[in-house]
Amino acid sequence: MEIVLDMIIIGSGPAGLSAAIYGKRARLAVAVVEKEYEGTGQIAESGRVDNYLGLPGISGYDLGERFREHALELGVDFIELEATKIEEILAEEAERKENSGKESKAMWKVTFEDGSFQLAKTVVYAAGARPSKLNIPGEEEFIGKGISFCAICDGAFYKDKTAAVIGGGDTALDDALHLSKICKKVYLIHRRDTFRGAAHTVELVKKTGNIELVLKANVEKICGEKTVSQIVLKGGTTLAVDGVFMAIGSTPQTALLKGIVDMDEHGYVYADENGNTNRPGMFVAGDVRAKKLRQVVTAVADGACAATAASEYIFGEKR
Repeated sequence: MEIVLDMIIIGSGPAGLSAAIYGKRARLAVAVVEKEYEGTGQIAESGRVDNYLGLPGISGYDLGERFREHALELGVDFIELEATKIEEILAEEAERKENSGKESKAMWKVTFEDGSFQLAKTVVYAAGARPSKLNIPGEEEFIGKGISFCAICDGAFYKDKTAAVIGGGDTALDDALHLSKICKKVYLIHRRDTFRGAAHTVELVKKTGNIELVLKANVEKICGEKTVSQIVLKGGTTLAVDGVFMAIGSTPQTALLKGIVDMDEHGYVYADENGNTNRPGMFVAGDVRAKKLRQVVTAVADGACAATAASEYIFGEKR
């Protein structure tokens, strides 16, 4: 007889580990699936986290390690394989797998890269999103050393300094406005001469004195010694900057959920505040969820809510 978990969690970032902790404390049989050995998600790439309550100044790597250690102390199991397929098993088949003879809800089957699989009553999908990159010289070298993907997270590090935002959508516009209240000067660099963002926000940006628009420009290189000091544009123009904020979009890691749950046009999953999707037993948490703010603190909250909702789903009642 196959072992059936109460909850299988896809992803070992803050959302997934938070879900694991809450699931374990609810006395559920829980396992976390991670494709990277002892991974803690994208947070590990942040050199300094200053907006996680109670732990100002902690490195992203150290914060991720604390999350993981907490889960290990509670006895959370980890499956160090990449999930390649998720499918729902019909109630009748689920009954046979459990060999209980009782009425049973549908279950989920997660198949891994090596052909093995795991059955679970619920899935908490928390695989995160990957920020889009320019793939130019200096980019990988300076991530966390002057290059950031989150102005709300890291903007405070550039108080009274010069920063650049690269992008032309709503996120780039909002980031530039946010940074304008902190930085001495903000360059907003966009490869076109018009913006994709809301017209009202564009007007606000244009009226903000310390934002300089650099349009019809392509960044070719990011330079510096230990940290970022300069951007090189196509044609040879250089801009002296202390930090660069990439706002060219992100890609949610939701390919495995296509055809299973409802998503928006970008691949983010529609779910309520408790992580409930349109498919019973399937919950999402963290950056894969369609929402306004994607931060470590909201990922942790999502994980807690999704695990609690999954527990209530399993037991069929509010607890």
